[in-house]
Amino acid sequence: MTWAEFWALIATLGGEATEADCHRLAKRLSRRSLPDITAFAEHHAEALYRLDQEQFGSLPVVGMTTETGAPFPQSGDSFLYARCAVVAAGREAWESALSDPAESAQYTSLDYDGERLLYIPDEVYELATGKEWHRTTRYCYESFSNKDGWPHLRT
Repeated sequence: MTWAEFWALIATLGGEATEADCHRLAKRLSRRSLPDITAFAEHHAEALYRLDQEQFGSLPVVGMTTETGAPFPQSGDSFLYARCAVVAAGREAWESALSDPAESAQYTSLDYDGERLLYIPDEVYELATGKEWHRTTRYCYESFSNKDGWPHLRT
């Protein structure tokens, strides 16, 4: 599967990772070959990993403040879900976030919930094979795993 094919599949979400849209994508992808399903999972993980950068992760949650009125920081989970929302928004949004993370601040809002996107590879595998997928991908998409994106975290 090429990146173009990956982004064409993501485009079927219509810009958001809703339950219905993600399930529709999973059903469509489950009819493809196992190598395509695996390649989708690899592209999915890499797309999230590449967004795992301090410039994006240090943006505050849009519309929230602390008790003192300071900007509310993203948690590790909310940062992961914001990255999922960017990927679900499509290739253009993803490329924009990579070139200027501040342009994607809107995805830190609680109005965007990309969490459902995380489960697509597992759902697809189970639909295609009837088995649970105990998989690993080349890239870890968990927050703060991209050491190049978080230079001060390098040890």
